[in-house]
Amino acid sequence: MTAKQERAVELKNRTGDAHYNCCQAVACVFADEAGVSEDVLRRIGAGFGLGMGGMEGTCGALCGAEMILGLTKYKGSPIRNDAKELHAKFTRMCGGSICREIKGVGTGKVLCSCDDCVRNAVEILENTI
Repeated sequence: MTAKQERAVELKNRTGDAHYNCCQAVACVFADEAGVSEDVLRRIGAGFGLGMGGMEGTCGALCGAEMILGLTKYKGSPIRNDAKELHAKFTRMCGGSICREIKGVGTGKVLCSCDDCVRNAVEILENTI
């Protein structure tokens, strides 16, 4: 496991006001590369945890990774191919991209833990940017 992966999981597992959701944890470990402060990334990512608040949407770790992809790769031309590839890699590694499906809501079969979703998103970014 890389230092960024370890730090992201540590941020996600903090408690109380120091807690970061999955999106924030992924995004914030790339603050330097993105050229944005950790505080700004934490605020931007606040609404993307837990599948956008209700487990119905895209995994927060994937949202955070896509945000960083845009901040690091976008130069005025579309980056949809990079975004599509990131999404596909995440889906392969985690078994899906929708929070409730990854967590096994309705099926009882957890495809990937939140910590591993965070680790996987960070790994993909480290190999992409």
